[in-house]
This record gives sequence, structure tokens and C-alpha cells, in this order.
Amino acid sequence: MTFDPKVRPKFAEFFAGGGMVHAALGAGWDCALSNDIDPMKCAVYRDNWGGSHLIEADVADVDPSRLHQSLDLIWASSPCQDFSLAGKGKGLKGLRSGVFYHWMKLLSQSVKAGFSPPIIAFENVTGLMTRAGGHDFTHVLNSLAALGYRVGALEIDARHFVPQSRPRLFVIALRRDLSIEGLSVSAPTGLFHTEKLRRYVNTAMVDLKSDFIWWAHDAPAQSEISISDIVDRAPDTKWFDDTQVDALLGMMSDPSAARIAHARRTGKREIGLLYKRGRPDENGNTRQRAEVRFDGIAGCLRTPGGGSSRQTIMFVKGNSVKARLLSSKEASRLMGLPEKYKMPKHYNSAYKVAGDGVVVPIVSYLDTQLFQPMLERSKPATVAVA
Repeated sequence: MTFDPKVRPKFAEFFAGGGMVHAALGAGWDCALSNDIDPMKCAVYRDNWGGSHLIEADVADVDPSRLHQSLDLIWASSPCQDFSLAGKGKGLKGLRSGVFYHWMKLLSQSVKAGFSPPIIAFENVTGLMTRAGGHDFTHVLNSLAALGYRVGALEIDARHFVPQSRPRLFVIALRRDLSIEGLSVSAPTGLFHTEKLRRYVNTAMVDLKSDFIWWAHDAPAQSEISISDIVDRAPDTKWFDDTQVDALLGMMSDPSAARIAHARRTGKREIGLLYKRGRPDENGNTRQRAEVRFDGIAGCLRTPGGGSSRQTIMFVKGNSVKARLLSSKEASRLMGLPEKYKMPKHYNSAYKVAGDGVVVPIVSYLDTQLFQPMLERSKPATVAVA
């Protein structure tokens, strides 16, 4: 008896954005359903993946019967603003992150109707572990456990896959009737069993309604993609003039000014990524500062409306300093999207699609490490033909 590789598994993605989960799972999966409320993102989704399975609507308005089909994976990357450092910390009580309840109601109705996928995955910012003293994360885990699933999580920083610092929390739930043999470990020893995640579990253990699963995983191969690899040779952003560059240099915090000075001394072309941030001065007043890094890693891409400025890319060689906003193509590459992916033409829209998305190689990694082994446990075997 062997697993039939000809039958492609099916997935549904909620809060789908531009379809980065679709890009990651690729030709090995069939997308049965996708959903997002944002017209701009839905237009991008259709441009890349077609619209036959796309539901452009509030998740609260999705007909529950649309999930009454044989699905292998349901994925959700729900809005994170109320959990993130850039948000106001309202957590699940916030208007945007609170749509989790609507999604969970949809799942619950589907399960009660007899349609329980083997795997459910939920992605969000790591702030979910600390908002409301960790109770919001506990609620997420308990809600999935109540549907009949074993639940665990990994904290994965995108810098292991692309040159971007983007830590995110990936909750993975496996239907309780399926074996976890070989899929879990008794102690948190994996790369993505982080200190923050271990600390949460140790604190929340008495409130968890089921055992927390430490999913087994191998460390990924070290990423060979560098900042120089993502540089756009024909950017859709204009170069700053000398006055604008001088203004940026004048806004530098002391550590950032020192980094600029060091980059100049190397005599080589050094590429830095810069954010403008509000910082308190010696009088307690907020002053905008420019902070730059030259460690080969971009800061976390965020949407322009997420409370942080858009990212600036700087090129330093000796006394020459050039700068411009990160281009749409560079943002796309930092998310691990394929070169053929069609970003929206409007710059802010492209930046929003990237900043709200999930890093593509991480989803592919989860597919290899967990989803495929889990599916082998969920599918009926077929008799091999001699």
C-alpha cells in the first residue's frame, strides 16, 4: 500500500492578500478557495492566479457551505495590526485582528457539518504571544484545540530564507485522529522553538486546554540571497537629490552616523536599509531619527499605514551617498516572490501587498517539513500496481 502522489491536495487561504501562500505551495497543490476583503489585493490576486476560486468579501459574509468540501489545508494570515509593535496593542479586541473570531466561526460551522481538514495553519506577528499577557495566543490555541486538533507553533524569522528581518508566529494544527509519530519532539530543541515561544508555553501551560505540540523540524539551509541580489536595476522609485540625502544624514542617530562613517571608510559599495523613527530627545520630546543598518538584512517590511515609514535603500561608496525608497520589485524579492509575480503599478499598493504578506519560502519550508508528512498520515493508501 502506498500513498497516491497523483492526487494533488487542496487548500483554502483566508486573508489571502496577493496570494503568497498560493505562490509558495505551487503546482503541488490545488487552491479550492481564497478570500480577502481588500479590492486592491483581490485585483492583484486575480492578476496572478485567476479569480475562479476567489471570494472578495468580508470573512464574516463567506457562505459556510463553501467549506463543505474535501480540503487538506486551511490557511489564514489574519490582520496583525492590533498585535504588532506598530499597532495600539488591542489584540483580539481590536477591529482588524478581531476578524479571527469570524474566521473561527466559519471553521467551527464547517467542522460541525463534518468537514474537518487534516491541517489548519494560522500566521501572525510574534506580538500575539505577549498581548493581553499571552491570553490572546492561548485563546487562539484553545479555539483550534476545541475543534478537535493537536496544536503547536513555530516562531520563524524570514532572515533564514530571505535578507529581511521578519519574525512571525506560525500556528500548525493537526486533526486529532491523525498520528503525530515522527512529527513532534518531547522537548523544544529546534531552531524555531525560540526562547520567546518556550517562555510563553511555560507561563500558559495551566490555561492550555490540550498539550502544546513541539513540531519537529530541520534547520533550513543557509540562505544564499544577499541584499545585492535584490537590488532593482530599473527601480520605480526616484533617487533623492543631494538636499534630501543631506537631510537624511542630518537625521541620523549617533549609532547610525557611526555606521555611515564605517561604510565610507571601507571604500567599497555598501548597501544599507534605513527607517525613519520617532525617538525621544533629551527633553522628552519626540524627534524623527533616521536609523540605518549595513548587516545585509533589511528591516521588516510594513504597510505605509502600519505606523512605520517606508524603507529607504542607501548606497555608500567613499564620500558618495545615494538613496531612494525601496522599489516595488525589491519589496517583492524580499518576500521571496517569483520574478514573474505581477505587483500592482501604484507604489503604495505594491508596498502594502508586500508588507501585509507572508514570506513565500517559509510556507514552502513548512510544506516540506510538516504539511507533506502530515498528509501522508491523512490520505487512504492505494494498492500499488505491479
